Amino acid sequence: MLGIYLIAIVFVLISWAVTSRLKSKFKQYSEVSFRGNLSGAEVAQKMLRANGIYDVKVISVDGQLTDHYNPAEKTVNLSPEVYSGRSVAAAAIAAHECGHAVQHANAYAWLGLRTNLVPAVSFASKYMQLILLAGILTVYVFPYLLLAGVVMFAFTTIFSFVTLPVEFDASNRGLAWLESSGITTAQEHDMAKDALFWAAMTYVVAALSSLATLLYYVSVLLRRR
Repeated sequence: MLGIYLIAIVFVLISWAVTSRLKSKFKQYSEVSFRGNLSGAEVAQKMLRANGIYDVKVISVDGQLTDHYNPAEKTVNLSPEVYSGRSVAAAAIAAHECGHAVQHANAYAWLGLRTNLVPAVSFASKYMQLILLAGILTVYVFPYLLLAGVVMFAFTTIFSFVTLPVEFDASNRGLAWLESSGITTAQEHDMAKDALFWAAMTYVVAALSSLATLLYYVSVLLRRR
């Protein structure tokens, strides 16, 4: 079990460093106004309209960096700082979340795959840690219990990697629109790109952490069979 603790510690530290960097960038670019002088909500509404999307609502949700797109309810959910903010950071995040809405409207394949995986991943997430622990403790008696746990964990790992193209594509769509619409200058566009890069890195770290953990459990399974 020492191996899993080492993996956890390493990736917790990496995740902390990346998240701290993201918060630092968000704070920095939250203090920089941009040429468009629009709130995050206004940026989102303009981008949705520019892409012919009229059935998606832009709403404010509590919390910091809680921004997300809900495909089931068709809502772009923006944190207060983004919803009301008139900064490069607010514009970048609002455009990114609208990028997901554009993906949904255009039936983007990776988004569809991620959505289809949600039920299986939700189920696996509820029980896999208990099954993995029980599987390791009883591997010589019930070897297939650990195998079941590994399969469940594999679903969450696949989900993490499927999320990557979805997030990067949403950022690319948002940045492209900010540039083509003339809302940001070249310098402001680079700032928005930098902010979204660090946001994307949190997903990269999560995916690599999941993969490393999965490989550890696979090695345990292979050693004890």
